Amino acid sequence: MNKLAQIITKIIDFFYRPFEKRIPRQLFRYAACGGGNLVLDWILYFITYNFIVGHDLVYFHLPFTNYHLCITPHIAALCIVFPITLLTGFWLQKYVTFTASKLNGWRQLGRYTLIVIVNLLINYYGLKLCVETMGWYPTPSKIVITLLTVVISYFCQKYYTFRVKTQIANNK
Repeated sequence: MNKLAQIITKIIDFFYRPFEKRIPRQLFRYAACGGGNLVLDWILYFITYNFIVGHDLVYFHLPFTNYHLCITPHIAALCIVFPITLLTGFWLQKYVTFTASKLNGWRQLGRYTLIVIVNLLINYYGLKLCVETMGWYPTPSKIVITLLTVVISYFCQKYYTFRVKTQIANNK
């Protein structure tokens, strides 16, 4: 897997050359990895919403009860896509963007997951607001909400999830 990370890093760094004087390398890598994962998220969401869930309500029988849970199709698509892009995003950020961090990998994954869950909640309530209250289409709603969470996510990942020892010493 490290070989794949090295290949991805070399490709991203090749495209970084024209931006060297204007954008820090780490920010460029974050944008490239996050952007790639974001596009993957949008494509998977579109496919899941339109072809897997099929615009229908999704019903789950709750085990050991007589109750059923009903999930709207745009939220069901979000729940299906979430674990996939959680793992691909973490891998890219850990092995391509924030490689200097010496924090334990499991600790990083826990922190990353916490930040992503916050973003998931923003996505959930944002989709509810945009689709169900404002009447927007689900896919454009997802795109707008995700763009908002990208900014929040960068600072959280840089200063919390993957922070390096020098950052910790400077913050004390």
